[in-house]
Amino acid sequence: KTLRSWWCRNGFLLLLVLFISLPCRAWATTFKVALIGPWTCDLLYSKALPDLAARLATSRMNKDPNLNRGYWYDYTLINEDCKSSRALARFAELEGYGAAYLGPANPGYCSSAALYAKEWDVGLLSWGCLNPNMKKIGMYPTYLQPLPLPSRVLFSVLRYFRWAHVSIISDETDLWEATGAELAASLRTLGLPVKPVVTMEDGKEGARRALTKIRETDRVRVVIMCMPSVLIGGQSQYQLLTTALAMRMIDRGYIFIPYDTLLYSLPYKNAQYYSLGNDTKLRKAYDGVLTITMDSGERNFFEAFKDAQESFEIRSSTKPEQVSPFFGTIYNMMYYIAMAAEQARASEGHWVTGHILGKSKGGFEFNGFNQPLRAGRGSQGMQARYVVLDYSGMGTSLYSTHALEASHTDGITGGLKYLGRSIHFAGSTPYTDSSCWFSPYFACSGGEPLLTGLAELFRRAWSHNVVPSASQGDWVWLKKCPAGLVSSVNGSTENDFVMLRDMRHENINLLLGLFFDSGIFGMVTEHCSRGSLEDLLNNENVRLDWMFKSSLLMDLIRGMKYLHHRDIIHGRLKSRNCVVDGRFVLKVTDYGFNNILISQGVNMDEEKPEDLLWTAPELLRNSSLRRRGTFSGDIYSFSIITQEVVSRSAPFCMLDMPAKEIINKVKSPPPLCRPEVSVDEAPLDVIQIVKQAWSEEPERRPTFEDFKNITRGKKTNIIDSMLRMLEQYSSNLEDLIRERTEELEVERQKTDKLVAAMLPKSVAIALKTGKPVIPEHFSQITLYFSDIVGFTTISALSEPIEVVDLLNDLYTHFDAIIGLHDVYKVETIGDAYMVASGVPARNGNRHAAEMANMSLDILHCIGTFKVRHMPDLKVRIRIGLHSGPVVAGVVGLTMPRYCLFGDTVNTASRMESTSLPYRIHVNQTTVDILNSLKLGYKIQLRGLTELKGKGIENTYWLIGKEDFNKHLPVPPDTKGGANHDITLEEIPVDRRQKFLDRQKKMN
Repeated sequence: KTLRSWWCRNGFLLLLVLFISLPCRAWATTFKVALIGPWTCDLLYSKALPDLAARLATSRMNKDPNLNRGYWYDYTLINEDCKSSRALARFAELEGYGAAYLGPANPGYCSSAALYAKEWDVGLLSWGCLNPNMKKIGMYPTYLQPLPLPSRVLFSVLRYFRWAHVSIISDETDLWEATGAELAASLRTLGLPVKPVVTMEDGKEGARRALTKIRETDRVRVVIMCMPSVLIGGQSQYQLLTTALAMRMIDRGYIFIPYDTLLYSLPYKNAQYYSLGNDTKLRKAYDGVLTITMDSGERNFFEAFKDAQESFEIRSSTKPEQVSPFFGTIYNMMYYIAMAAEQARASEGHWVTGHILGKSKGGFEFNGFNQPLRAGRGSQGMQARYVVLDYSGMGTSLYSTHALEASHTDGITGGLKYLGRSIHFAGSTPYTDSSCWFSPYFACSGGEPLLTGLAELFRRAWSHNVVPSASQGDWVWLKKCPAGLVSSVNGSTENDFVMLRDMRHENINLLLGLFFDSGIFGMVTEHCSRGSLEDLLNNENVRLDWMFKSSLLMDLIRGMKYLHHRDIIHGRLKSRNCVVDGRFVLKVTDYGFNNILISQGVNMDEEKPEDLLWTAPELLRNSSLRRRGTFSGDIYSFSIITQEVVSRSAPFCMLDMPAKEIINKVKSPPPLCRPEVSVDEAPLDVIQIVKQAWSEEPERRPTFEDFKNITRGKKTNIIDSMLRMLEQYSSNLEDLIRERTEELEVERQKTDKLVAAMLPKSVAIALKTGKPVIPEHFSQITLYFSDIVGFTTISALSEPIEVVDLLNDLYTHFDAIIGLHDVYKVETIGDAYMVASGVPARNGNRHAAEMANMSLDILHCIGTFKVRHMPDLKVRIRIGLHSGPVVAGVVGLTMPRYCLFGDTVNTASRMESTSLPYRIHVNQTTVDILNSLKLGYKIQLRGLTELKGKGIENTYWLIGKEDFNKHLPVPPDTKGGANHDITLEEIPVDRRQKFLDRQKKMN
């Protein structure tokens, strides 16, 4: 009883003491990081040993007294598919796998992954997200940038050397192809004219084709390589660099920059790369490579990895030189997440959600795997010092030439610092470009214009308000003001521009710069590939359901709300200046254009009635008010756009009146003139608020804050909307693929036809499928040879172009004839014409008959043939036929030719050379086959004929056939059997003197 009473009094305290005395890991909350990457399908990541890196990081984190205050850190490793579509589908199933997600590596679906993370309220830290405005646009509150943005680091380096014109070559995988595309978009957002962006196909010729495109692009001398580095075993980069060496691009001033080294710390101090010393071609090619990488600090990656092995923290026998330095990046990012989570937990509460983690203040410092690191303020991610490394073309090591301090990796402040050793350029120094490419305020003009071909573009499209133009191949929109009204850009305009330039929102089209050159003034904005909202609505191939329509309207509402919150009146809102990008995201453009015109003192011309259909009635009545616009006027314009989207038709189209009459009715009520929208086309509450928005009284119109429930017609969330848009895009893509497939089929047929004209069909099919063409023996075929009598003399009396015309005209006739017979043209050499029958397609013993019939047709044709430049000269040919065995095969790889070999070929050639004009000379073997066919061939004995190398044989003339009724030319009376030239009398009078001079010179 006493024990029971003691237990009742002190039991609870005892249990509490026991609980507190438990080790930390027994009671701490586990913070698990889901580490997502292509760990098995890409060399850079598979050699990074991600499991070992994450295990080492979590082990040290859990022992770190500055971290282990409330969380026990753990990780789970998730393989990311290298194919983007499958990777996104896999990511959608990862809810609950971690409190934070480190990855994905593929930038192709990074923004989609960020939306999932927002929906799950977990932190997302991806080194693959390359959008420089990812954190600014506000749509991804749980996203945190783990590394300095590679495009900004690149921008700082390119700005220092003034290399604006860059190109990108990507490996042929979804991962690297998406990286190349997103990197190009990121650099373009920063103002650089990136072109071309090329995918290097597999195979021997893939690198050459990619480099050829770059070599053909004007001013481009810098190539960014999106593929695993050759220094960690990347074979694609090896193929690319050695091909560039063979194409003489290395010694002509081209600079190659690896992209992947921006993601890790490539060792260079006390580090040897024996692949450079053991391969002469690579050593020479790598002289053209400029490497940008994180600085190693006091120890390089190899040394730090070896130290961890010797302390048994890493239990692996893998040599450090065989590990990808991305191992260190994984370690650093894991540590960074823990530091950010601990900072957020201390300031925001016990459990760190995604939204809390996304607000990380940064500013803390920690030791990375092999270098000190600092977290930048304002969610800038880890900040590390970067260095530019060069290779001298000799030895096995790299050396540093310039440094970029950690605080200068934002691409805005600071720049490179020279370290005292110059870059060794293998060839000429690359072109330097105008500094205006790197200016945040103005686009290039004058000697290096932003818009190429501008005069021609304006000549063709001057009547339009907006002209799409190519910025060194990168498309932008130029919103121009009337020509001749601007002589200079004043200070007030510059101030307005600086304010507008800082507008950043997912649904606001970026203002890239002001353009002023050759009397042309305008605003340059980002180009959206799908054109305007008006274009999209008019495109019948795009199917729009209410979910899609409401998504577009919500994009418009968000964009206008952003402008109105910053006291910016649009004043020109219509469906024509709402543009849609490749992801079907609507963006508002032309904002601030009225302010720019007012600042410049430009008076716009009177607008056309069809351009005023979106204008509020009070603005129609007051032109000065219309010039500046009003907030309520923007609401009215939005209501008209909503009518367009809902009914998918032009404004007021249901009234069936001309635009001028509609404007007059809107301007002067009663009666009130407004569009009509059916309740079958949109939810009732949407129609009601739209009607309220086009109220005659401006103060009664709602604000954009009141349009929150425009999607009430169907319950949805952002994931459903995104997936529906993906389905819509997929549907439209299928139609596009079908069209492109049909075009490809047409081109393929053209190619097949061309190849069939050069090679036998069976041979062409074998070569196309990559199969070897094995030489084949044919026991019996018939060969045809012919040439032109006196061709050497004719050529001497003619101009070269006249000789070409003669042969082309003659062989066009011959080619038409052989198409009527079962024969195959082997080749033509000068005036010699060689045809075979029975090869490559066997035809029994019909080959002799087919060849005899063809020879008679050709002889008939030549009797009426006229030479274009000497119509009085008769062209005579000699023909020889012979039958026998041959071997046929394809010779050559660059220009493959189908050739015949054997004594039959030599004999047929001798039959032609010993023939006479207008005669078909036939050998005994061919005669025997023709006689056995009993088809009525008329054969005449010629007698004994000496064939060079064959001796003396009886040969024959083929002079006709019983059912052959076509006229044959009469053979001339050749004295002494001469058959190799033409006489003086046959030569046209105007060319005889030239013939005589030639004969005199020969004698």
